[in-house]
Amino acid sequence: MQNIKLNDGTVIPQVGLGVFRARDGEQTEQSVLWALEAGYRHIDTAKAYRNEASVGSAIRKSGIPREEIFITTKVWNEDVRQGTTRRACLESLRKLGTDYIDLYLIHWPAEGYELAWKDMERLREEGHVRSIGVSNFHMHHIDTMMIKGKVLPSVDQIEAHPYFTNQKLIDDLKERGIAVEVWSPLAGGNHAAELLAEPALLEIGAKYGKTAAQVVLRWHLQRDTIVIPKSVHQDRIIENFDLFDFELRDEEMQQISGLNRNTRVGADPETFDF
Repeated sequence: MQNIKLNDGTVIPQVGLGVFRARDGEQTEQSVLWALEAGYRHIDTAKAYRNEASVGSAIRKSGIPREEIFITTKVWNEDVRQGTTRRACLESLRKLGTDYIDLYLIHWPAEGYELAWKDMERLREEGHVRSIGVSNFHMHHIDTMMIKGKVLPSVDQIEAHPYFTNQKLIDDLKERGIAVEVWSPLAGGNHAAELLAEPALLEIGAKYGKTAAQVVLRWHLQRDTIVIPKSVHQDRIIENFDLFDFELRDEEMQQISGLNRNTRVGADPETFDF
C-alpha cells in the first residue's frame, strides 16, 4: 500500500474501494469485507449511494480497528441546496456507526456550495470530520468557495481515465496543493469494456503479467492520484489492489495518456442537472 499526505497532514491510502451502485445490505457488506481482507484500508461511500450503514457494518464485522480504516463519504446536492450539510453529516456518522469521518466531501458544486463549505469547516473544527474536500469541482468553483472559505480543500475527487485524462485540472489542483482523487478510473460501463480491450493496454499488461485494468490503475498511481475502483466481485477486488509490484516506464505512461479522447462518461460539473 502507498499513501498520500494531504495538505492538512492527514494520510490517505492511495487505493480505496468505491461502493457506488453497490446494493445496500449483503452486497456492500461482502464487498467491503473482501476488500479489507485483501489489504484495502480506504472505503469510499456517499449519502447518495444509500449504503453507508452497510459500509459501517462491514467495518465493525472485520475486526480491524476503526483508526486503521480511512472512510470517505459525501454530502449530497439536496442538502447543499437546502443548507442542511451539518445535519447530513451527523446522519452519515450515525449510519456509519462511527465517531468521525476521515474525509467528508461536497459531492457536486450544487447551488449553495459556498455556504456548505463554511459548515464543512465547522464540522472539521468540532472533530466530526478529520479532512474536508470537494468532488467534481472545477478550479473556478474552488476559487469562488475560497473567497470566504478559510480551509483549502484537501482533496478534489474528479472523473479521470485514459479516455478523459483531465490533465489540466489535475495539474492546476496539484499546483494549489490539493490532492486529486479519481472516480471511474477504468472509464465505466460500456466504455470500460472498450478501454480494457485497447491493444496498447493489453500489450503493456502482457509485458508485466498484469491485466489491462491493472495497467490503467498503475497509470493513475504514477500520476500521483488516489484511485477508488468499484467492484462487487472478490477476484476483481483483489486484482484491483495488486498494483505495487511493477512500475510503468515513461514511454508507457505517455502511450496510455495518448488514448485520451477528452470524453467524459459522467456528468459535466458545468451542466449537471441533479
